[in-house]
Amino acid sequence: MFGLGWPEIVALVVIALLVFGPEKLPQAASQAGRTLRNLRRMANNAREDLRSGLGPEFADFDPADLNPKNFVRKHLTAELEDDWNRTPATATPVPAAQTAVVDELGYGEIPPYDSEAT
Repeated sequence: MFGLGWPEIVALVVIALLVFGPEKLPQAASQAGRTLRNLRRMANNAREDLRSGLGPEFADFDPADLNPKNFVRKHLTAELEDDWNRTPATATPVPAAQTAVVDELGYGEIPPYDSEAT
C-alpha cells in the first residue's frame, strides 16, 4: 500500500497517536477515511465525465495513458517487447570469424565495414 511496509505503518500510527492524542485519534481517522472516499468518488466521476464527453470512439481511453512513461511503453515499445519475447527462429547466427575480428581490434582501430549490413 503506497510502498509502505509494516514498520513504516506502525511508525505513522505512533506519530499520529502522539500528535492527535488517544481521544482525538478516532475522529481524525474517520475524517481521513471520509476525505479519501470523497477523493476517490470525485476521481471516478471525473474519469466517467471525460469518457462520456469524448464519445464512443474513445471507449477504451484510460487516463493513465496520458502519463508520458505509459504512453511510450504502450505505443512505442510494445512492438519491441513482442520482438524480444519471440523465439529467434528466423535470426541468422553470427559467424565466429566475424566475432573474432571484433575481439582482436586494438585501441583506436576501426572495425571492418560491411556494405551488406547497411
